[in-house]
Amino acid sequence: MSEAYNYLDHITAYSSCANACEHCASACLSEGNAGHYRCVALCRDCADLCRLTATLMLRNSPYIAVASQLCRIACLACAEECVQHVSTHCQECARTCQVCAEEPLLEPA
Repeated sequence: MSEAYNYLDHITAYSSCANACEHCASACLSEGNAGHYRCVALCRDCADLCRLTATLMLRNSPYIAVASQLCRIACLACAEECVQHVSTHCQECARTCQVCAEEPLLEPA
């Protein structure tokens, strides 16, 4: 059995978060609201870090623990920003980021 199966729940959470963040960033940009600049920036960073962490898990990389810690920081920052906005996509992004940030941290290999 592949080591990636050990991380399947984490990979699912990180992938869902990346998708929610990308959707939120795109929606904020399409609305043209200059006040959402920080939201867009944090969403994009969070999406990239979530995707990277999921990919490292699929590879069973020795950097999984460090990546998951950084991902948690990004998810919390993104959730904190998005929850301040009333739009549905921001609220959904905040919820998804919070769920992702609550994933158990992994110990270094």
